[in-house]
Amino acid sequence: MQEGHERREFGEQPLEALMQEFDLENGDLVDASTEQVTYKMVAKGRKGRWLTPNIREKLCRAFNAASGQSLKPGDLFNYR
Repeated sequence: MQEGHERREFGEQPLEALMQEFDLENGDLVDASTEQVTYKMVAKGRKGRWLTPNIREKLCRAFNAASGQSLKPGDLFNYR
């Protein structure tokens, strides 16, 4: 286990509910992203597995591109 990240599972994230609300699948975020976003990143984000702030920001930008929203990472993830 890495130092400083004792807690790595945070439970289902707001990202999960928002993706369901907008009828989005993992591939929609991967396709909408202009950055290197993978299916695995999206899946981990939805399940609440700890992601670096950089990856959370990439997922947020991908979600916004796919949904037409302008949310911040704090709207999609309930941890820092």
